[in-house]
Amino acid sequence: MATRNIHLTGDCRGISEVLARVGDKWTVLVVTYLGEGPMRFNELRRSITGISQRMLTLTLRGLERDGFVTRTVFPTIPPRVDYELTALGRDLLMPVTALSEWARTNQDRIRKARERFDAKAAKTAERTGTAATAGGRDAADVAAKPRIHVNALSR
Repeated sequence: MATRNIHLTGDCRGISEVLARVGDKWTVLVVTYLGEGPMRFNELRRSITGISQRMLTLTLRGLERDGFVTRTVFPTIPPRVDYELTALGRDLLMPVTALSEWARTNQDRIRKARERFDAKAAKTAERTGTAATAGGRDAADVAAKPRIHVNALSR
C-alpha cells in the first residue's frame, strides 16, 4: 500500500512563506540585533555590515507586516523611529539564536565539505575538459556574494 502524503498543499505554501521570511540572512541579523532591545533605523544599519538602506527598509517592513517587529514613530524634529521585537519576534529569537549557534559551531565542517566538493569538481572538470564550479555556481559569483558574519549572529 502506498504511503499517503500527510502534508497539505496549503500548509506547505504557508510554511514556505514563513521560512522565506525567517530564513532570510538579513532577517536573521535584524532579529538578532533587535533581540538586545529597541533600535533606531540608523543604529541597525551601522550594526549590520553590508546591508543597504533599501534592503534594511524592506526587511523591517516585511518583519512588521508579519508581526515580528513594531515600528514606533516619536513626534520629534527630526522624527525618531524605533524598531522593537514583538512577542512573536521574541519567540522567533530562540530558534534564530539556536540556528546561529549551530552555524558558528559547524562553519569549519561546512567549509571543509565545500573544499572537498570543489576539489572533486575541479578534478572531474580537468578530466572532462569542462569548467569547474563551486557548488553549482560560477567561481566569480561565489566570490561576489557577501558572507554572513557568524560572530554577529551569536550576540
